[in-house]
Amino acid sequence: MGNVTRYPPKGYIMRKLFNGRVPGGVVFVILLALALVPALALQLALAPHTAQAQHTAQAQHTAQAQSDNPLRSYADVVEVARPAVVNIAAEKVVNMRAQHPFMDDPMFRRFFGDPEDGTQRTNNSLGSGVIISSDGYIITNNHVVEDARDIRVTLAGEREYEAEVIGTDPRSDVALIKVAAKDLPAIVVADSDELRVGDQVMAIGNPFGVGQTVTKGIVSALGRSIGLIDYEDLIQTDASINPGNSGGALVNMRGELVGMNSAILSRDGGSQGIGFAIPTNMAFRIVEALKNDGEVKRAYLGVYPQPVDQSVADYYGMKRPRGVLVSSVSEDTPAEKAGLQEGDIILTVDGKAIRNPSMLRNVISLSEIGHKAELVILRDGKEKKIRVKLDALPGQPNTSSRASETKEDESLDGVTVQNLTDRIRAQQSIPDDIDGVLVMKVDGGSKAARVGLAQGDVIVKVGSSRIEDVGDFRKALGKNTDKPAFLRVYKPAQKRSLFIAVPR
Repeated sequence: MGNVTRYPPKGYIMRKLFNGRVPGGVVFVILLALALVPALALQLALAPHTAQAQHTAQAQHTAQAQSDNPLRSYADVVEVARPAVVNIAAEKVVNMRAQHPFMDDPMFRRFFGDPEDGTQRTNNSLGSGVIISSDGYIITNNHVVEDARDIRVTLAGEREYEAEVIGTDPRSDVALIKVAAKDLPAIVVADSDELRVGDQVMAIGNPFGVGQTVTKGIVSALGRSIGLIDYEDLIQTDASINPGNSGGALVNMRGELVGMNSAILSRDGGSQGIGFAIPTNMAFRIVEALKNDGEVKRAYLGVYPQPVDQSVADYYGMKRPRGVLVSSVSEDTPAEKAGLQEGDIILTVDGKAIRNPSMLRNVISLSEIGHKAELVILRDGKEKKIRVKLDALPGQPNTSSRASETKEDESLDGVTVQNLTDRIRAQQSIPDDIDGVLVMKVDGGSKAARVGLAQGDVIVKVGSSRIEDVGDFRKALGKNTDKPAFLRVYKPAQKRSLFIAVPR
């Protein structure tokens, strides 16, 4: 990658922004007007190119100017960051939604998605991006370029380029694209861990496709999780963000990139002062993995954590709520091998205080596979250190969706199953370490229904065979057909696993 100037990052974050019809009530809007890897030392400042060196020098001059005269004008800040923010136009072919008598039933849509009527149309959507290296690498949101057949990038100087996708990571909503150009004005990237609530920031992007626009606000909160994607540790800001800002820049008062604008909370689809951005420290770890490996491989622990509230803190004799409570430990996982137990409270990981389950997941997933993480836990009223050798999260999807992910199977009488997709996993809050097939339907009166198998269950094992997809399920059921099918089932609603024997 060309010349990128940034500070060594330590954490990470992300979210979305589309243009489209918004349902009633408060919704998270994907702002499209219409991204764990080793703890990399991402000091990417290579031999400075003339254009990049000038850009960096201008940032330093701006920092001094703002310090000397903080209230007169923000034009110097804008001049530093604005040239690196681009408009992105993506052309996509979308399948039309079929009219179905049950489409208004949320349970129907939850399990079966949106049925298609077989017709297609071309959809042109607009978003934003940020140049991160002088040789043409651009960071944006996955949802801006996902499934696009043509991507056009327009620079601040109105130059237009065709872009290619280098890699995407739907689980963090980060994408890396590239244009065939040199000497581009790459942005200076800051350490997002240094942000504090109350810091002033600016959002730069292409809202509603009107052209590059700058708005200003403050950091309203840090470490937000809003449930739009799998991995979230978002910056919340009141800087005005609207559809079309997806992938655009959130910069500090030195004109340095601190986040990538991704989503808003809104009643009508427009800005209401609650916007979200993916921190640079998270985004650039994803970018490095996409650039170097073409995919993102994440580490995992193998526990199901839950928040520690005041009642839990009181029970454990803690002065205040902190850490996360281990409600279960999965079999044959790094956590089990290291001796973590149900009822432990994880306080820190590698010296970082864990605030909530989302933070634990983020810290672990960003760690290097094979890394021996040091956990401080609370057990029996005493703090204890445990080292856990982290493994790769099993069954990780590639950067592109598997063709078979919606394939269904009816090998077990009266039961229809489907591969477990990222969308379903997010909708039902199924932990990363739970792999298997989703039970889509159980016929009333069937043997499976009588022994407790239900729609929405995840079949994790058949006998001693681990299940990762429909093919595994079918193969496992083909063994010992004269005996009941002995299933290990995870029930998302109850957040527990149990064994069920289904007569043949």
